[in-house]
Amino acid sequence: MRAIRWGVLGYARIARQSLMPAIGRASGAQLIALASRDPAKLAAARSEFGIERLYSRYEDLLADPEIDAIYNPLPNSLHQEWTIRAAEAGKHVLCEKPLALNLTQARAMVDVCQRRGVKLMEAFMYRYTERTRLVLDTIDRGVLGNVMFVESSFRFLLNRPESIKLHSELGGGSLYDVGCYPVNFSGMIADRCAGVKPGTRRPEAVAARATRVHGVDQIFSGVLHYADGLMASVNCGFNAHKRVFSEVIGTEGVLEIPDTFFDNPGVLTLTRGEHREEIPVPLSDRYRSEVEDFSGAIRDDREPAFALAESLRNAEVIDQLLQTIGAG
Repeated sequence: MRAIRWGVLGYARIARQSLMPAIGRASGAQLIALASRDPAKLAAARSEFGIERLYSRYEDLLADPEIDAIYNPLPNSLHQEWTIRAAEAGKHVLCEKPLALNLTQARAMVDVCQRRGVKLMEAFMYRYTERTRLVLDTIDRGVLGNVMFVESSFRFLLNRPESIKLHSELGGGSLYDVGCYPVNFSGMIADRCAGVKPGTRRPEAVAARATRVHGVDQIFSGVLHYADGLMASVNCGFNAHKRVFSEVIGTEGVLEIPDTFFDNPGVLTLTRGEHREEIPVPLSDRYRSEVEDFSGAIRDDREPAFALAESLRNAEVIDQLLQTIGAG
């Protein structure tokens, strides 16, 4: 099995703490190069990961003929440019979420990648956990009855004032950063309940409220309404205590999902009438599984498990939600 050779654009926090170590753990994948405009970060990467191919320009990494795949963890405002440039250089791209700042950008990225014959995937690593698999299995068993309501939250207290998440010109804001997860989760459940292909269902109406500081939404809540009556509440923020939780409520039962987007062990709680059942959730390695799937998709010339149709829908719904709160 030939190892897919990876290069990374930028020594971002998520790259050095999560994705780069995951490439090292993954089968069929090899981390061989990093590009950063900061010499100190290049030195740190050599020391931490033993990388010998270090580039001070992103263009030089993309020109390396031995690199198969690129991981793009750059600021959200740079996702489109450097994903397209990587695709034009013939590289497959795993791009951090959100894939793009709007649907127009996302479509352009998909179009270029398809035209160049390279794979593209948005890095929603939670889709590779046993927790997510168990949620979908519970939906498929029909024990919830007709699903009527989905609530999903991802918020935390951001105490790093220098963070790019707080800069509007870099694509900051809680909806882009963590709210994209509840939006994706709600869409996933809506598709599964209807038995349709991932990325198919869209809300017929949305509403939202947010508090913005310096052009960046610090806290955001939205409601999605579907044609069959299903409603979803999506919530996110940077200005309150960490809360990562979802629930799916049907006519016959409720499924509670703590730590929805993480891969730690835990339990799901299924309530039907007076009966409560705890469903054990084993430990997963979400980043490694994500890398292995994408590497396998490149090697076997297949589509990765997470479909681009979902990424396009996510961008569309986020556009709709942002339009409802205006530019203030």
